[in-house]
Amino acid sequence: MFDGIMLGLSTVLDWNNLLYVIVGCFVGTFIGMLPGLGPITAIALMIPITYSIGADSGMILMAGVYYGAIFGGSTSSILINAPGVAGTVASSFDGYPLAKQGHAGKALAIAAYSSFIGGTIGAILLMVAAPLLAKVSLSFQSPDYVVLMFLGLTAIAAFSNKGQFLKAMMMTVFGLMLATVGIDPSSGTERFTLGQADLLDGISFLLVAMATFALAEALINVVRPEKKETKSINDSDTPQIGSTKLTKEEIKDIAPVIGRSSILGFIVGVLPGAGATIASFMAYATERNLAPKGLKEKFGKGSLRGLAAPESANNAACTGSFVPLLTLGIPGSGTTAIMLGALIAYGIQPGPMLMQENPSVFWAVIVSMYFGNIVLLILNLPLIPYFAKVLAMPKSVLTIMILFFSLIGVYLVSFNTFDLFMMVGFAVVALVLRLLAFPMAPLLLGFILGDMIERNFRRSMMISDGSLSFLWERPLTLSIFIISILVLLFPLKDFITQRRADKAALKVKQEHA
Repeated sequence: MFDGIMLGLSTVLDWNNLLYVIVGCFVGTFIGMLPGLGPITAIALMIPITYSIGADSGMILMAGVYYGAIFGGSTSSILINAPGVAGTVASSFDGYPLAKQGHAGKALAIAAYSSFIGGTIGAILLMVAAPLLAKVSLSFQSPDYVVLMFLGLTAIAAFSNKGQFLKAMMMTVFGLMLATVGIDPSSGTERFTLGQADLLDGISFLLVAMATFALAEALINVVRPEKKETKSINDSDTPQIGSTKLTKEEIKDIAPVIGRSSILGFIVGVLPGAGATIASFMAYATERNLAPKGLKEKFGKGSLRGLAAPESANNAACTGSFVPLLTLGIPGSGTTAIMLGALIAYGIQPGPMLMQENPSVFWAVIVSMYFGNIVLLILNLPLIPYFAKVLAMPKSVLTIMILFFSLIGVYLVSFNTFDLFMMVGFAVVALVLRLLAFPMAPLLLGFILGDMIERNFRRSMMISDGSLSFLWERPLTLSIFIISILVLLFPLKDFITQRRADKAALKVKQEHA
């Protein structure tokens, strides 16, 4: 391993490759800030360019674009509630409230530090444990994915305020229903397309995310401009940017969160098909469930933990997705699927023999991640005051910007006007639901997990001849299933404890009356 690291260092420290690291990080950060233009589009466009620079440099450049986009995607999520990439949706849950409270600088700083640490921890784990984790990844079968996705759905409680668990459940079911629109993956028949050919491929996650968060936020600004929490931080009684410095207490508070979320994000990223989006949601839900009662209530209202968890998890997951790509030749996410095609185009076959046959490519990608994370931190921290000035714009101008970036971002992905009309329709529905205090996050969670649950559940049922015995036939499946049940019952314990406390307080009150 030491020889491999030295080989990677010698490759990356070539001034051409260092330049490609910087360029990749800069381009990725810029693209990540623009809603709709994710790393998949950027990498797909760069593949022809990389043919002339070789496999080593090309993979270094594309890797920089990948984690740079995730790193930069948090900026638009925090400032205007318009997620730049899908992996930063969860960052908006607490990042945007922090910005509205006048702490945009601190929110962006936490995002930068969390992303840096998450990416660095991921790079270390990738270097040390890639071969071992490849075996773990291979051991996961369809039944394991079913219970893992079920574990993800237990995070519903993390996205519901007190007394709103039923509303969160309803929104999750709504998300699962939306995930079924399109062609049935097994029979090939149309489902809920209403005769529209544009719905045959299903509904885009980006469309749903932008409609329910960014576009709905802009509409709320129009419908309720006088509402205090939507007041612009340009007002005289609120600081424009806020300090970017963190106190010792805040660092102590988020440090263990970043550590746990980075490891969780990396593990989720290792699993083929999971990706940064699911990792960020799971990390957010886990930290909310682990938080003490007083801190738990702050989630969704500007919690530092609620921002640090998804930011560290999504960057670690990006690094983790390189494990199945480099060691097994299996793409761990949509972006690494594009990179897999690029490797094959270079004449390199990813898989177990890559480390022996093309060690310079393998180790150059891993080592470049260390330098890339440092470059991203250096690029982003000095620019925080300039990013945060977005919020100093008049509310009317900011609303128009949100509308523009939301619509143009979705259009640039599909170049289909039907998506724009559907997006506006979703935004109107989301506006009504938000006015009725329905949480949007469970809808996205159900939508993300719906397709994976359906595909793997069908495979599992076919393997077990229509029986649910697949839930307990394998120790790994049974273990994850038991954990899911315990997580689901955990909020019930708090509910029972609260009911007992309320009854005791009422009894005492009656005795004194």
